[in-house]
Order: sequence, then structure tokens, then C-alpha cells
Amino acid sequence: MANFAKSNVPQFSVDVYQNEYLPEGSREVNAIVTVTATGGGTIGSAAAAPHLYAPGEGPSAAVVLMVDCSGSMDYPPTKMRNARDATAAAIDALRDGVHFAVVGGTHVAKEVYPGAGRLAVADAATREQAKRSLRTLSAGGGTAIGTWLKLADRLLASADVAIRHGILLTDGRNEHERPEDLKAALEACAGRFTCDARGVGTDWEVKEVTAIASDLLGSADIVADPAGLADDFTRMMETAMGKEVADVALRLWTPLGARVKFVKQVAPTVEELTGRRTEAGPRAGDYPLGSWGDESRDYHVCVEVPAADVGREMLAARLSLIIPQPAGASAGSGPEGVQKLGAQGLVRAVWTDDMAASTSINPQVAHYTGQAELAQVIQQGLDLRKAGDFDGATSKLGRAVQLASVSGNADTAKLLAKVVDVVDAATGTVRLKARVEEADEMTLETRSTKTVRVKK
Repeated sequence: MANFAKSNVPQFSVDVYQNEYLPEGSREVNAIVTVTATGGGTIGSAAAAPHLYAPGEGPSAAVVLMVDCSGSMDYPPTKMRNARDATAAAIDALRDGVHFAVVGGTHVAKEVYPGAGRLAVADAATREQAKRSLRTLSAGGGTAIGTWLKLADRLLASADVAIRHGILLTDGRNEHERPEDLKAALEACAGRFTCDARGVGTDWEVKEVTAIASDLLGSADIVADPAGLADDFTRMMETAMGKEVADVALRLWTPLGARVKFVKQVAPTVEELTGRRTEAGPRAGDYPLGSWGDESRDYHVCVEVPAADVGREMLAARLSLIIPQPAGASAGSGPEGVQKLGAQGLVRAVWTDDMAASTSINPQVAHYTGQAELAQVIQQGLDLRKAGDFDGATSKLGRAVQLASVSGNADTAKLLAKVVDVVDAATGTVRLKARVEEADEMTLETRSTKTVRVKK
């Protein structure tokens, strides 16, 4: 999938932040790894003026828009109209030369444009044809999201491009297929394309939508008012048009006797990556990082090493960025069948009897440990509230308020204040609100994994 045409490929860098000093007998090494891509040249320019790129100038890409057309999209009737307008706005944001299609989703998936199992190539004519085809979108039928994803996968696979991406909109629960069918579809699509998912209104299931985005390395959000769909779809498509490198992976090598305890993205959102590891030779594994434009993300890596005596030091892990190459690839690929991106970092362990050195917590590690806990306690608190355990919910959401206050996560603090009355943020003293708007609770749940970056 690493076919870059004439685009300027971004340069990647890796920075490691840690306290490498451990007390005698300690085995756990923690580090925050900042991955940054710069100099690609399409962020901003392609998004602000997508039609200034001649075909082949920007990174080759394909996008499928999946629009919920189930019966509930007619309640209120303006919802379907807003969805059509939003899809049209996203089509307008397509860069010339990008392959694209529109899928209408109910209990089955239907090709809306261009049809016949193929993708169109964006230019002035095809954008207008696609927008005219949206008039055929009407509400009726059920919801089986797995079928939408499988059709998107087939369409995207037909294009020889670097970036494959989906945008999915739903307003209801996935009631017309078994949960295991959706899970199987997500497993089949993972690693083949990325996907942003949006829930419109308040009748959809947060955990379904966030699982789609999580499994397919995209973003999830709520658009409570359908009138906001067009702006949201435009921003999503502009972001997709700024992606320049697909299938980036973090390769993590550890020495004999060491093991990786976990790897998780911690900014801009919390995302668990540990279970997505694929083996890459002796004591090495790859963790998928998705598609990249000009941007920076932070990851928390935790490695367990053999205990050692004071004065001993060792390399706990070596990090590098790679792009796995398909069988038969040759251009730019190394002997291991990967394209190396030239960015590396080292995680070290040094055992010392200096108590001040060994007990100091690295500020980046401390910050993101708190951000990960913040996401977790919000989810736990909301689940307990729904289950009727109001004491447990108060305790968890109080801890969330405290963590948001300490870390300066003002956006999450504002969302929490719509669910609880804050008595004292510093101590996490709160009271559950007697009445909470459903949209406010869903917004807090959907955005609970969004983090603020540490000031380095």
C-alpha cells in the first residue's frame, strides 16, 4: 500500500521520555514515545484547496462514504436531508484524483455511486454526478453495519492506492445482524482500511461506534444535532485528504529475558495497542499506528526486564518505525520485507542506589498515566450510573473530575460538569446530577478517551 506517487513523503522522528533509573530489584521500565511526521506538504494546502492538486500530485487515496439509510433516519425528516448535505460537503472536499464511492446502509449495503462494484475518480464532473446521486438516498429498512463495512472493503481493495479510508455515519443500533457478525467484519477489515465513525442524534450505541473507530484506527464522535453534520463531514474529509503515509507500524525489539507489558497510544486519544501486536522475528513485534499526515502522537511503552544489581545498565527496548510491504514488493523495502522510515529510539534501564534518582517519576509518564486512568474511570462511572450503582458512579466520576483538573484537561472537565455537580475539583468531591441530558452523557462517553498533551 506504500505507493506515494509524486507527493512529498513526511519525515518521521522518534523522541523517548523516561526516567531510566531503577532501584535494585525493580523490573518495570516506562517510557513515553513521541512520534512526529513533518514536511509532507499536503496538510492545509490540500485541505484548503483540494482541487489545486493534479491527479497523481497528492498521495494516492481512496475513500468510501457509508451513509445510514435505515428507517429511523426519517425521524425527524430533516435528519436524512442533513445526511445528504453532509455527504455532499464531504464529496466537495475530495482532492482531484482521489478514488471514491458512496454506500447507502440499511440491513443490506447498496452502492449509491458510481455503482457496478467500482470507484469513481474525483474531478469536477464526478463530484457533481455523485452529489446528484444523493437524491436517491431515502430512509427505510434496518441496520447491519457489518455489511456496509464489507462492501466498503471490497470497493477500496479495487484501487491501487496508498491510503484507503472509510467514513461511516449511523443514527441507530446495529439491530439487524448479530454482534459476532459485526465483530467478524471488523476483524476482516482491520489493517485493510482506516475508518472514522460518527453517531448522529442519541439513539445509537456509543460502544458500537467507538469500537468501529478503534478497530479501524479512526476517530469516533457524536453529532447530537444533525444540523452540524456538514461541518463535521467536511473536517473529516479534509483530515483524510491530509494523510500521506499508510500502514505505519511501531516495531519494538526487546532483549532476551525482557517482555512488553503494554503499548498504548496516549495522545491525542487513549487507544490500547497491546493486543494488536504481530510478531516480527526474534523478540520483536509490530504495533499498527495507522495513516499519517503532518502530525504528532504519543505512546506509552511499558517493558518488564530481568532484575539486576546496582550499577548494571541495559537496553530495555529498541523502537523503530516501519511500513510492512506486501509479498513481492521491492522498491524501498529491506531484507525483512519492510520499508524503514529511518526513525529510531532507545529505552534504557539503569539500576541505582540513589533514592532520589530512582523514585523520580518522569513528568510525561506521570501525565499520561493519569490521562489513561481518566478515560477508564469515566467509562466505569457511566456504566455504574446506568446500572443504578450511584455511590460507585459518584466515586469514579469524582476521581475523573480530580484527574481532569490536575492534568488541565479543560474540555473533559466541562463535559463532566454536565453529568455531575462539582463541589471540589481538587479532591474529586462531586454529586451526581438528578437529571442529565442523554446527549451530554453520550458526548462524555464518546469523547472520554480524548487527552491533552503534556508540556514537554
